[in-house]
Amino acid sequence: MVDELLLAPARRLRHAPDRLLHPLRRRAAIRALRARPLPRAILVVCHGNICRSPFGGALLARALGPAGVLVASAGFVSPGRGVPAEGNIAAARRGVDLSQHRSQLVTPVLAAAAEIIIVMDARQQRMVCERFGRVPADVMLLGDLDPDAIATRAIHDPVEQPLEAFEKSYARIERCVDVFLAALRPPLRGRSSGPRVTQHTSGHSLQLRGGK
Repeated sequence: MVDELLLAPARRLRHAPDRLLHPLRRRAAIRALRARPLPRAILVVCHGNICRSPFGGALLARALGPAGVLVASAGFVSPGRGVPAEGNIAAARRGVDLSQHRSQLVTPVLAAAAEIIIVMDARQQRMVCERFGRVPADVMLLGDLDPDAIATRAIHDPVEQPLEAFEKSYARIERCVDVFLAALRPPLRGRSSGPRVTQHTSGHSLQLRGGK
């Protein structure tokens, strides 16, 4: 307990640039989205593709699927896993059914097919750019779009944590996705605030063309 109290100020100091630069990064991210044409394919990435990216991908697929946008999610490790029970509960409370989702790896084909790749932290952005030759402008940190004040750019990974951690992570993802959608071309604005519709997601149903 004492160690945690001593570490807390250090953590706040380490993430101070994230907090201070957030308004500038948010405006820049929104401006960049508004300048782009409607993407035909989006890839959402997190570490294991079992918590954050499946939920973010499902929200985007629900909103953009009717416009013909293909949405997939993937991760860097351990394909074939399902969403933890807590993740299924937190997603279901937001009208999203992740029970059929199975994780898949980020592949060169998936990375090349996506016009926008959404990641959960800066390390994942670097990994996507280094491994798959994508430019940083096409690899967006979702947390940069958060309309609320932030503690860190990274969207917290709730894996192996209580339901409350999933609720907080999914609430932030939902806020950021709403901003993402609002920044797209005018016909798509406001879609995310419509009626909740249960969305079944899996690596197969959200597969970008050409993926494994």
